[in-house]
Amino acid sequence: MARSYTSLLHHPPPPPPLSLLADKCKSMHQLKQIHAQMILSSRIHDHFAASRLLSFSALSSSGDLSYATKLFNSIQNPNHFMWNTLIRAQASSRNPEKAIFLYIQMRNIGFSPNEHTFPFVLKACSSFRALNCCKQVHTHVLKSGLDLDLHVVNGLVRAYSVSNILNDARKVFDQLTEKNLNLWTTMITGYAQNLCAEEALLLFEKMVLEGFAPNSVTLASVLSACAQSGGLELGERLHIFIDNRGIEMGVILGTALVHMYAKNGSILRAKNLFDSMPERNIATWNAMICGSASHGHAEEALNLFRKLEKEQIVPNDITFVGVLSACCHAGLIDVGREIFNSMKPVYGVEPKIEHYGCMVDLLGRSGKIEEAEELMKGMVWKADVVMLGALLAACKNHGNIEVAERVMKQVIVLEPNNHGVYVVLSNMYAEAGRWQDVMRLRKVMKVGNLKKTPGWSLVDGNI
Repeated sequence: MARSYTSLLHHPPPPPPLSLLADKCKSMHQLKQIHAQMILSSRIHDHFAASRLLSFSALSSSGDLSYATKLFNSIQNPNHFMWNTLIRAQASSRNPEKAIFLYIQMRNIGFSPNEHTFPFVLKACSSFRALNCCKQVHTHVLKSGLDLDLHVVNGLVRAYSVSNILNDARKVFDQLTEKNLNLWTTMITGYAQNLCAEEALLLFEKMVLEGFAPNSVTLASVLSACAQSGGLELGERLHIFIDNRGIEMGVILGTALVHMYAKNGSILRAKNLFDSMPERNIATWNAMICGSASHGHAEEALNLFRKLEKEQIVPNDITFVGVLSACCHAGLIDVGREIFNSMKPVYGVEPKIEHYGCMVDLLGRSGKIEEAEELMKGMVWKADVVMLGALLAACKNHGNIEVAERVMKQVIVLEPNNHGVYVVLSNMYAEAGRWQDVMRLRKVMKVGNLKKTPGWSLVDGNI
């Protein structure tokens, strides 16, 4: 026993293999040390050992994708795992197109993709809505005989849905005789995200009839469809289902419920649920603020915005659309002007055309026609028909013919055959007793054979 103990002292057990050490790395500094040892011991030519280095540097939270790419390029004849690891990492990066380039490089050297490659490539296609690329990859999937693989098909359905090509997504979806919950959820989510609420709800009903129990992701998408379609009753049933099944009310599902109630005008229930949530993100706040604003609860929306500030939640562009809409509905011109002017300097949020549209509408409703026009002229974008229509309606309500004439010219540039603007301006001329201008406009309409454009009837009345 003594000799054995002494032997252990002089001959300690060998250190763990370098590949196992790579799995235990906690930083790139440690990984680089192991990498150096692998090079010195020639273990870097061992594909398993090299793959562990690549996996950490490409996929871990403390990794370095640039280093992983250099490592990959130094490996002779990388295997499927290595190709897929780097494609996966690039697909989730800020430059997902690099995953596509890797995929092309892979095919160009004659290396065939497998069932693990395609989902990552399709994720990259989804990230920057590369529809043509998606169709080409779909062809490769068919040639590889993987068109019935559930993971691959799920990637195809998501990529087509993100690109708003729902018919192609549904062809792909319907061809499978056996589907899993993930695939049903992806297709339902695709419909919901593309504002096809009825299709989403019908597909959800079919899914339930086929015996699939929805998870929290499925439910969040269905609740989004309920919010779009006014499906309060179904939304309430889903809320009961969530409670009865003991499904965890996480921030995503909770936000979806708040959005559904608020969008359907059930503001009190939305607020009660909002207040009971242990965790809320900016999407939760936005659902409550925008829902309150859209149903005329302007003061509630503004109070929520003030509370958001006190809790040091950072607002985003959607938050300001809701707050400015609330100011518009309540005619709070000074508050709206102050909030709009603070967006960039105070919150770092660059105003978008939607925010300018809210302000033009607010100023116009308050009779600040010239200020609204000047604000519109100062935009980096050209005013769209919606914004011009709001300003034209304000001109009509406040009898500002001069600005209305200029607005009409801009609308005609965008929509040469728009009948509504001529009608509005003609009515304004008539109210002012300018009958020669009325006859002139009617003659232009008759000669041009202009027909009424759908959606412009609102301009004739008090919006």
